[in-house]
Amino acid sequence: MSMIENPAQTSLTGSAARLAHVRQTIAKAAQDIGRDATEITLVAVSKTFTADEIRPVIDAGQRVFGENRVQEAESKFPALKAVFPDIELHLIGPLQTNKLKQAAALFDVIESLDRPKLAEALAKERDRTGHCPRLFVQVNTGEEPQKAGILPLDAEAFVADCRDRLGLPVEGLMCIPPVEENPALHFALLRDMGRRLGLAGLSMGMSGDYPIAVGLGATHVRVGSAIFGSRAYPEPTAG
Repeated sequence: MSMIENPAQTSLTGSAARLAHVRQTIAKAAQDIGRDATEITLVAVSKTFTADEIRPVIDAGQRVFGENRVQEAESKFPALKAVFPDIELHLIGPLQTNKLKQAAALFDVIESLDRPKLAEALAKERDRTGHCPRLFVQVNTGEEPQKAGILPLDAEAFVADCRDRLGLPVEGLMCIPPVEENPALHFALLRDMGRRLGLAGLSMGMSGDYPIAVGLGATHVRVGSAIFGSRAYPEPTAG
């Protein structure tokens, strides 16, 4: 069996061993359905962890990271990117328009495009600077009133407006399924929606369910605690 059953038994330790375990789990899940594991991007969710805690994961070869908050990311990643310029940083938490300029300058990908006002603001910032991060539209697949995201019935019109009228670089869709529901149902919904809309990117799956997401077509999985360990103050969105 290629999947590591116990990361502590490898020559690696701590977060580097857990990273290796997650990578091999992704490879096994992809192999099981005949997918190429290189099609799947692992986004290591580093929210709440310090630069010193992130560094061993970088040293182990990880280059794609996800953060929830602009201010927290600004405190860690400019210095890390100065040393490791090939780091790719994803914003996976909600983005307020008053933080948009900072976010557009720091993040390579914004996965939480979730409303028309934000799309308009991104287009204006793109026109001002000539630059726009790659974008994923967040879909509220569970239609939860407390959760951000475009409702499934509104997604087609929203994506069309972003791409056709505003000219935004929308590459995919993202979802965070309801905690109490079977995530496979939401991953399948997002996959089918992506196919209808001609969007290749699917960001879905977190530490508790990323192998299921790989089996249902995820191109990006957002894994935090399975790599970095338990957080001191866990948050309900994305890792």
